[in-house]
Amino acid sequence: MAEKIYTVSQLNKYLKQQFEDDVILQNIMLKGEISNFKVHSSGHCYFTLKDNSASIKCVAFRFNAMKFRFAPQNGMKVIANGYISIYEKDGLYQLYVQKLSPEGIGELALAFEQLKNKLNGEGLFDKNHKKELPFYPKRIGVVTSRTGAVIKDICHVARRRNPLVKILLYSVLVQGENASKEIVQGIKFFNEKCPVDVIIIGRGGGSLEDLWAFNEEIVVREIFASKIPIISAVGHETDYTLSDFVSDVRAATPSQAAELAVVEKDALVNYIESLKRDCRNKAYNLFLIKQNKFKLLLKHSIFSDKERLLQNRQQELDLLIERLNKIVKDKYIDKEHQIELLIEKMKVLNPLNVLQRGFSITKQEDKYVKSIHDIDINKPLNIEINDGKIQAKIIEIQEK
Repeated sequence: MAEKIYTVSQLNKYLKQQFEDDVILQNIMLKGEISNFKVHSSGHCYFTLKDNSASIKCVAFRFNAMKFRFAPQNGMKVIANGYISIYEKDGLYQLYVQKLSPEGIGELALAFEQLKNKLNGEGLFDKNHKKELPFYPKRIGVVTSRTGAVIKDICHVARRRNPLVKILLYSVLVQGENASKEIVQGIKFFNEKCPVDVIIIGRGGGSLEDLWAFNEEIVVREIFASKIPIISAVGHETDYTLSDFVSDVRAATPSQAAELAVVEKDALVNYIESLKRDCRNKAYNLFLIKQNKFKLLLKHSIFSDKERLLQNRQQELDLLIERLNKIVKDKYIDKEHQIELLIEKMKVLNPLNVLQRGFSITKQEDKYVKSIHDIDINKPLNIEINDGKIQAKIIEIQEK
């Protein structure tokens, strides 16, 4: 009986089914060192997991890779969780990674440090970008949970310090998958739709995972972009989040955030009274300075010898009038001379004066005769001389 012959595709499909039927291989955890890590344009991640003597190809599809809370890097020791299967096209077995965590250090702790270093390198934590809190805010926006103790503490402290201040709440989730998006929406709301003087974001204490929404990159960047000063009041005094680093002011507790934001009424009254005293003192000192200057001016010679001052000014006025008269006279003489010259030129150019020297003007029908070609032999000529006019008949015309 002849043996059955299989195609390569049939073999790979058979082996793949064997892998998928193995319970251990369908949920396995491997530890090793990452090498040849690459992110494809599709968002899928490809890398090799190796130890001292062996290696295995790994792939994390985009929908799984997006859940990684830290950035995998070559040389990093990790624990990969997933299933083993065969890529039928190449006959290559590989680990399909569904979860990835760093070995020896918490996933969130590593993600915290990586994101902190990245944002710090971009300058988001620089003091130069910090905005000052307003001295007397009238409206304070609070982004936190409606049911938590944070809003109660803030309202209690604010009312005690200054009951005129308005507290506006934008209720959000403070932990969980959608918490970061809601916090971002709350900050946008106060910046774009409901302007306030200062914003407080916060929640009570908890683990690093409980506080993680305030470490999300979208939250940190939204705090940085806010045009309104933001106070971060997340967790207890010993808890630190990335929101604390990027915010304009960090408060150890929500109660302290309210104290930082709301000036105490009595302190405000005292401050106003001190301003009044300063204004009165400055006004009085300014009055004394002006009074002394006025007294010095009264002692000036302009007031002690007014007649002498007027005499000097009168003499200056006489000199100015004399100079003005001279300038006008010189101008008049100059213009008069120019007129005389023009009259002489006009006399020279006057055609009647030319007639006195024996010249005449010849016309035919009121047209000046300049050439023999201008003359009609059948018409008389009018000749004007110095002392009269002559009408002549043309007998003959001769051309030169």
